[in-house]
Amino acid sequence: MLEIGFETNRGSSIQLVKLPRFISLFLMVGDVLGLFVCLGLTSYWTLNNPLTGFDPFVCGFILLVLTGMYLSDTYHPEKEIAGLQAPNRILISSGIITLITSLVIYLSESWEQHSGGMRGILLVNLGIFTIWAIILRLLAFNWWRSKFHQGRWLMLGSGNHAIKFAQMFLTRNPLGRLVILTENGQQLPELAEIEPQLSHEGCLSDLSDWSQQPLSGVVVGTKISLSDVQVQTLMQLRLKGIPVYQLPDIWETLCYKLPSSLLEDEWFAFSSGFNLVFCGFSLKIKRFTDIMLTGVLSVLLLPLMVIVGLIIKLDSPGPIFYSQLRTGLYGKPFRVYKFRSMYQDAEKKGAQWAIQRDPRITRVGYWLRVLRIDELPQIWNVLSGKMSLIGPRPERPEFDVKLKEAIPYYEMRYLVKPGITGWAQVLYPYGASLEDAYEKLAYDLYYIKNYSLWLDIVIVLKTIRVVLLGKGR
Repeated sequence: MLEIGFETNRGSSIQLVKLPRFISLFLMVGDVLGLFVCLGLTSYWTLNNPLTGFDPFVCGFILLVLTGMYLSDTYHPEKEIAGLQAPNRILISSGIITLITSLVIYLSESWEQHSGGMRGILLVNLGIFTIWAIILRLLAFNWWRSKFHQGRWLMLGSGNHAIKFAQMFLTRNPLGRLVILTENGQQLPELAEIEPQLSHEGCLSDLSDWSQQPLSGVVVGTKISLSDVQVQTLMQLRLKGIPVYQLPDIWETLCYKLPSSLLEDEWFAFSSGFNLVFCGFSLKIKRFTDIMLTGVLSVLLLPLMVIVGLIIKLDSPGPIFYSQLRTGLYGKPFRVYKFRSMYQDAEKKGAQWAIQRDPRITRVGYWLRVLRIDELPQIWNVLSGKMSLIGPRPERPEFDVKLKEAIPYYEMRYLVKPGITGWAQVLYPYGASLEDAYEKLAYDLYYIKNYSLWLDIVIVLKTIRVVLLGKGR
């Protein structure tokens, strides 16, 4: 047994895996209450007239603030309560909201009505709310630390998968302890290099002793043999309310991805989900949504696309559009369309992944990629039924051959239509290597397994944030 001393931001409650959602909901509810209180107080102080009844302007302002806070990534627990990022993001968001709201008031017909008093309320309210939002997040952080600093998890098993799981906990700066019970008591020198103070040793036979200790959860590694007594111990822990996970499930729950190296055919056979693969109703809803949204977007974005086309033509010689063969549903190739972002004949030496500061990318092409504008012509691929708005990004057939050989279950991504954006695109930075493809597949498998209309909405919102923050490639 190896006991790794570190702190977990996931806590010791038996509802540990629900903490991020709870914290996000807590912060959002706190922001809504804070906005109403701030608006009421500032209205009374400034105009000596408290807010009463339904005011569309006030409701719109609250919605704008919440949207700005979300796009600034202030509701993600792991980032929101991490050091000084929260105050900086809140200050920037409040400043932008002030400018937008002032512009709306100025351009609206109610300028004469709101010009003096409402602008005063706006400035005072945002100042008070900014302080409130920062304090709220500091309180959430302190509450989290005080409540969950004693959390302890058990990891049963060893090997590379156990090491990666432990590294994941370390990377996420946890606040509790991870106890690894290895088979035959073998040590894990790889972990000792990461955490030099490791000194405890033990094996799976110690499980019954550890089961008497306060635990937050148990993770069972892959390809591990458990005796009948050990299975009974796990069952007793489960009946006490302590969650017991298989290794793929804990990655899915905590990290929102499914590393394919952890998966086996048996896991797929007994796992729930994957409705997007076989459920006709889900497929029809998704297709209906694709047609409706792309139809609207094609009209709204047509002027922008015309302007982009002219800029591309003026920037460098060559066509405006660029097409490539990509792998689509069930592995069938199709032609995808994009705005040209590279110089003409950029691939005369053959297909190759784009790299950081790729010399083949034009000046305009760089910004098209950062803002994801180069993907807009794929709206036509969605309308034709070859793609969806949301799904795994289609890969080139030349790369697919190598990736299928190197990455387990890579072909699973062919079970759904490829998308313009996806779960991997909003949670993982742009990459162009075998390791990046492995990580992206983990997020793609999570999406395929857990598809829902709400998850698609979340991806759309996160995509907007990625574009606004310039996190494209």
